[in-house]
Amino acid sequence: MAKPTRRDIAMVPIVLGALAASRAEAQGGVALDNASLTDVQQALAQGKITASALTKAYLARIEAYDSAGPKLNSVRELNPDAASIAARLDGVKPSAQQPLAGVPILVKDNIATGDKQHTTAGSLALETARAKDDATVVKRLRAAGAVILGKANLTEFANILAIDMPSGYSSLGGQVKNPYSTALMDDRGIPVVLPGGSSAGSAVAVAAGLCAAAIGSETSGSLLSPANQNGLVTVKPTVGLISRAGILPISHSQDTAGPLTRTVRDSAILLNVMAARDPLDAATQPLQRPTDYTAGLDKDGLKGARIGVPADPADPLADFYFGKLPPRSAKVMAEALTALQDLGAVLVRASIPTSGWVGGPGTTMGVLNRNPLSRNKGGTATPPVVFIYELKRDLNLYLRDWAFGTKTKTLADIVAFNKANAEKALRFGQDLFLAAEATKGDLSELEYKSARAMDLLAAKERGLDAYMSQHKLDAVVFPGTAGASIAAKAGYPSVQVPAGFTSGFDGKETPDYPAGLTFAGRAWSEARLLRLAYAYEQATNARRPPPGLPAL
Repeated sequence: MAKPTRRDIAMVPIVLGALAASRAEAQGGVALDNASLTDVQQALAQGKITASALTKAYLARIEAYDSAGPKLNSVRELNPDAASIAARLDGVKPSAQQPLAGVPILVKDNIATGDKQHTTAGSLALETARAKDDATVVKRLRAAGAVILGKANLTEFANILAIDMPSGYSSLGGQVKNPYSTALMDDRGIPVVLPGGSSAGSAVAVAAGLCAAAIGSETSGSLLSPANQNGLVTVKPTVGLISRAGILPISHSQDTAGPLTRTVRDSAILLNVMAARDPLDAATQPLQRPTDYTAGLDKDGLKGARIGVPADPADPLADFYFGKLPPRSAKVMAEALTALQDLGAVLVRASIPTSGWVGGPGTTMGVLNRNPLSRNKGGTATPPVVFIYELKRDLNLYLRDWAFGTKTKTLADIVAFNKANAEKALRFGQDLFLAAEATKGDLSELEYKSARAMDLLAAKERGLDAYMSQHKLDAVVFPGTAGASIAAKAGYPSVQVPAGFTSGFDGKETPDYPAGLTFAGRAWSEARLLRLAYAYEQATNARRPPPGLPAL
């Protein structure tokens, strides 16, 4: 089957005259190039714009900037029913019952939709695959009135296929570009400033104003990384806050979905919709949440908060997070910490004793790097044991229970397909899939059980739990994605907010691109983290939209 283009798949019944009118109407109601989800909600509620006009205007921006112009390539497939869904919502305004009525949302292409769209994880092996039903998170978005605009491109299989695969690349969708640096490529044709991943397309689309908000997923860094690279807010929730039912997995120990938005309030609004118990996901049963995540947002929310900074000047060798930042990034973080103090936070500078354990011996495994384009080809990579062992079991269950329209039924089938279509499917190899397929697939191995226990000991019990208790902390702050692993292994939440801009990468000069500040905490502390992040956001206003993507 030939790969369909997004223009083919869109099938939105719009003539040019109507499209032009819709653009004008949308721009008259709300400036989509930098509109927040809250802005869009208000415009819809006040009747300044209709859901149909809004959807058509976002489709026009996708055509202008994603398919053409800088060719950001963030949207892998458009929903052919988006326009008709929006039309049915034209008379419905956002309300307490349907807070997202008429709001166009993109979802990452590893999240199942039980409609005409495909769910592929960016893999040629799953090009024809569809889902038997909506993922639970999609059901909740639809129930809240959202228009599912399409599927966002991603790093293939959420970056568990190959060693050193660049973020935002998939064999089916191609390479997503960072909107802050669209033209600068290295000698392999890989962007110098990457879009971050694996939720690359979701983040780029939000940053570029191609949707009101987007949903991504994370196992370890896949929400925080693209938020960091694209100047966005994200919430990597406690594992179990949002159901994973219907999401192509890596690791049930760490996987979660989460929002990518322009503001903290927008992320809180989406958490209100998505956070709920689900009988299809046992991890959601102990869920704890407030009635309304927006209720605690307060510009004075940092006053008196005790914030851990894991960078003790008296113990520089134990500074695994702030100590090795390049000069400009270090300046951004220094300014961020000063802002926290100015806003009334008490900074506690102390090392996390187990930082050196996280990802240490017994939790990783050696895998030969055969990636033909890797700078480290022939060396040994050390992926997490938990990811490699859980992948085979969890992915096989998804393919059995959720996928149809494809002959690919197991991880072994994907490996075989990729090998048979290596020229197109294996630009960067599949070394991690080969390692996963070599496991039993039933999680019975002692090395798996030991690694999972060690992850929890280092990251949770003797890590964040002990650190936060000892210093009586409300949160811990990290630069960008630096703390992604310790929070993810513990199953704990993180909230990232834009902090400023940096430049340069791997010795090359680059345009300015964003850098974020991450607040992490213990299980179910999303409301507190959002409150802290909101106060910081309101005081610093560090986000700037990418250049060169103006209103149409």
